[in-house]
Amino acid sequence: MPELPEVETTRRGIAPSLEGRRVEAVRVFDPRLRWPVPAELAGALAGQRIEAVRRRAKYLLLETAGGTLILHLGMSGSLRVSDPETPRRRHDHLEIRLDSGRCLRLHDPRRFGAALWTREPPAEHPLLAPLGPEPLGEGFDGAYLRRVGRGRRQAIKPFIMNNRIVVGVGNIYANEALFRAGIHPRRAAGRISARRMEALVEAIRAVLAAAIEQGGTTLRDFLREDGQPGYFRQRLEVYERGGEPCPRCTATIRQALIGQRSSYYCPRCQR
Repeated sequence: MPELPEVETTRRGIAPSLEGRRVEAVRVFDPRLRWPVPAELAGALAGQRIEAVRRRAKYLLLETAGGTLILHLGMSGSLRVSDPETPRRRHDHLEIRLDSGRCLRLHDPRRFGAALWTREPPAEHPLLAPLGPEPLGEGFDGAYLRRVGRGRRQAIKPFIMNNRIVVGVGNIYANEALFRAGIHPRRAAGRISARRMEALVEAIRAVLAAAIEQGGTTLRDFLREDGQPGYFRQRLEVYERGGEPCPRCTATIRQALIGQRSSYYCPRCQR
């Protein structure tokens, strides 16, 4: 499914077309998403000016004076800014018409996404309140990761993929970050030194920043907001390279199932 880099790429793509624009009308073509699109949405959002387009974890927040539209792309969702006269596609669920003459459409074939409305501060919403810090934000550092991992026997890979620990470190990015930091994915979170935790934080930041720069890629058919595919997959060092030589030491990259997710690591470089 689209992960943090894909969602951030989408945010950066749509924000210039949305921020400062007034919503003229909202059309719900099909309310069947992970949670039904609320019946109040069209009336609540119409007439509002979109003040900011932000991201929290994998949620996009369209903020207005009257409330916030919380969007999630689910497993196959996408957002496109287009001409309202463009024929809508079969799985377009929602259309937001803007005073610029353009519209934003939510497309979601598998219907695992969401479009929810809240009048409360979005940070207090039940979906967002339990989330951990942003990996690219100031609240995420080696000291924090060391503190929350103290005494934990859980393997470090599923530990950093837990959104209550830190948001947005999906499977691909966890594999790549652990390789960069030289940490074995099975090592217990509570048995990693402060120095190595700091190295892991820096690796997570670097991997995610690189993915955002490239447009991200965690889904083979993922398209950026401009319709072009992401290219980060071509630069991956260990993910889906089981049986191939390590790019650092030429040892054979191994594949294992850790926390029910495919994991790739170098047995020589990662300890």
